[in-house]
Amino acid sequence: MRVSTKGRYGLRAMVDLAENEEGKAIPIREISERQNISEQYLEQLFATLRKAKLVKSVRGAHGGYMLNHEPEDISVADILTTLEGPIAPVDCVIEDDFCNYIDKCVIHGLWEELADVINEVIENMTLADLRDKAVAEKEREQLAKKEKIEAG
Repeated sequence: MRVSTKGRYGLRAMVDLAENEEGKAIPIREISERQNISEQYLEQLFATLRKAKLVKSVRGAHGGYMLNHEPEDISVADILTTLEGPIAPVDCVIEDDFCNYIDKCVIHGLWEELADVINEVIENMTLADLRDKAVAEKEREQLAKKEKIEAG
């Protein structure tokens, strides 16, 4: 199972939004610059996320996008399934009539267990968890730079 560019970039953009919004809308241009993702592609992703009510758009001179819920209330699963659809290692886990062999397939149970584990992880990890990891990593990088300068 692979998460496509749509899911990866969408998740990165949502973490960026959670990390930087501070009560005001963030222009796509700023997210694009920080994440090195084209503005046009981000517009497509945010249109999908807006339809799912995960973000809201603000028009005008100080316009952009904001989270529509607190980061603690948005799961990774909310974002990925909005952008990717159901997350499963094989199609027979999400489509009952996908295969005529499903009743005799000894491997089908494995695929179901794998899908359950994947979905449990992404349902229990929130945007706030990822934002906090991003903030901690930036703080670690800044400390390492400071220590390097001081060691000079």
